[in-house]
Amino acid sequence: MASSGSASQLRQGLSQRQLNMIAIGGVIGAGLFVGSGVVIHETGPAAFLTYVVCGLLIVLVMRMLGEMATANPSTGSFAEYAARALGGWAGFSVGWLYWYFWVIVVGFEAVAGGKVLGYWVHAPLWLLSLCLMVLMTATNLFSVTSFGEFEFWFAGIKVATILIFLGVGAAFALGLLPGHGMDFSNLTSHGGFFPKGVGAVVAAIVVAIFSMVGAEVVTIAAAESREPERAIQRATNSVVARIVIFFVGSVFLLAVVLPWNSVEPGASPYVAALKHMGLRGADQIMNAVVLTAVLSCLNSGLYTASRMLFVLAGRREALARLVRVDRRGVPSVAILCSSLAGFGCVIMARIAPGTVFLFLLNSSGAVILFVYLLIALSQIVLRRRTPTERLRVKMWLFPVLSILTVAGIIAVLVQMAFDRAARTQLWLSLLSWVVVVALYFVTKVATRKRARHS
Repeated sequence: MASSGSASQLRQGLSQRQLNMIAIGGVIGAGLFVGSGVVIHETGPAAFLTYVVCGLLIVLVMRMLGEMATANPSTGSFAEYAARALGGWAGFSVGWLYWYFWVIVVGFEAVAGGKVLGYWVHAPLWLLSLCLMVLMTATNLFSVTSFGEFEFWFAGIKVATILIFLGVGAAFALGLLPGHGMDFSNLTSHGGFFPKGVGAVVAAIVVAIFSMVGAEVVTIAAAESREPERAIQRATNSVVARIVIFFVGSVFLLAVVLPWNSVEPGASPYVAALKHMGLRGADQIMNAVVLTAVLSCLNSGLYTASRMLFVLAGRREALARLVRVDRRGVPSVAILCSSLAGFGCVIMARIAPGTVFLFLLNSSGAVILFVYLLIALSQIVLRRRTPTERLRVKMWLFPVLSILTVAGIIAVLVQMAFDRAARTQLWLSLLSWVVVVALYFVTKVATRKRARHS
């Protein structure tokens, strides 16, 4: 479905099968496979509680988004909802901040993917990253169906890997594997369940929450399916099970299988756990899965960024030509522009890794939380304006849980302000938001002046 104000029409080429898998596996990325090691190292065996808190926040945001999206499904929906609820500045902010966040993710994942490929292919990092960018750009340009098919298989591999890990990990912990009895001692025997204090569980939220970002992509993708309302309903209803099983369940098993103080930040704890359980070739298999996760994030990131540009152009908040779609029903100009921004990040990672690239990463770090905050505020406003018959998915215990979600997001942002490692991200991300809001008012003034002269 095209955005309002756009004469161009996106092709509804995503099947229910593809959307279901994007909904199930879209959230699982390198942030879980590798980043969970940092959370365990910072928190201890109680790391899974950090994922419980983060998961709860994501579930509530998704429910709010699901309520708005089923009442009015559209590509880049939350930018439109923010504009409708809070004013043009909010819609402009959400659209451009979300685009900025994903193009940085695209560049970062391309570099991460190049590093993983370097495990098998001996070539310069920038060249490997460039090859991955070209491959994913071509996939997105070909058709929305090819994007959906790639994402279906990428997500399928990630889901299968987590399910296998859950099965083997549970069997190991319960003593069902030969030569090993039931053992849950790692939860308490290395300094207790909270070796770094209960406060560490809250402090690690800043790291963990970014590994769960992406659940909302399905509400954008749903607009390019034949039954958007059904797809969004399914996605929002199943998000609880997905987070409990894939994030909370697998991180709990990591804490059971491995002593928390043996986990190395930056290395995949899943590889370490599989090796500990005696599975040969675990590093090779897991490396391939991490590469799949990286490519999936790159694929989704490019898709999401291009659709957000498409919406902004449709709302006359980006260049008009970005709203054009080719004969395959794909917004090719928006894809190429988003891809070029990703290429720029890869180049910066090569020529200025410690300055420009680091600045880009930090300046987009808290951006997604600002987007979630605006989504939550939009739902509170729009709920009161939406007729009851259009509310096919309802936010639970409105307005109490909606207000608590806003408070939760603000609490995470405040936590970032007091966290030495995250403080820079917060202030630079705030600077990004200020720049975007300033650009909105500058363009508004320029538009008025042009209207007067014409």
